[in-house]
Amino acid sequence: MIKLIASDLDGTLLQGGAQSLDPAVFDQIRVLKQHGIRFAAASGRQYVNLRRLFEPVQDEISYIAENGSLCIHNGETLSKSLIPRGLGVRIVDAIHRCAGCDLIISGERVCYTDSRSQAFIDHMVHVVGNDMCMVGSIDEIREPFLKISVCNFDGTKECLRYLQDLFSEEIKVVTSGNIWVDFIAPGSNKGTALQALLQHLHIDPDACVVFGDQYNDVEMLQLAGTSYAMSNAAPGIAFYSTYVTDSVPEVLDDIIASLDM
Repeated sequence: MIKLIASDLDGTLLQGGAQSLDPAVFDQIRVLKQHGIRFAAASGRQYVNLRRLFEPVQDEISYIAENGSLCIHNGETLSKSLIPRGLGVRIVDAIHRCAGCDLIISGERVCYTDSRSQAFIDHMVHVVGNDMCMVGSIDEIREPFLKISVCNFDGTKECLRYLQDLFSEEIKVVTSGNIWVDFIAPGSNKGTALQALLQHLHIDPDACVVFGDQYNDVEMLQLAGTSYAMSNAAPGIAFYSTYVTDSVPEVLDDIIASLDM
């Protein structure tokens, strides 16, 4: 019996570059809750951004934010992973040498950038909707680094290869959508965060359904008893899933229909 459903956002629950959810999803979450099925948003986005996206049900769901570096349930932080400061500084220096790339460093409630690109800053604030703090240098950032993300509006193919060659032996380097590359704290991913949530709720992984579309979703897809890769997912993601789907809401409708039988 299903006890928890976790879904990635960008490219999964949010399709075609959408930055807001179909209100029907909130109704689905409420119906699932009435049947004892919890919902978790699992994303590379920051926690406060996710709460805004799910505002009508923001206190009724759980959050796996920053690609698993942060897991919060009922306002309680269940797990948090950090990038060692020295490693983070070396990563930032390498990103600065990568043409066309801008970066954000995630704290627990705010993201920082030293970018001078107004187009990038406008994208983060007005399109993505992050709470941002602009700094002259990363030396100004006083809190620990949860995650480092690289944005390249021309695509991530070149910078991904460059950054993986430099750092893949020290830290997980994964794509997160079509224009993002994420550095995730050692030992942390959406799967480890989901495991922490399931343990807290005393739910077996076999009673969990997961949706994803990128390599940052792999561990989560592997953990769940039932998993769905999106039909437009990154190459190879379907290998890690039970099924493939075009639409998360359609699968949720099917689950809800089965509950009413």
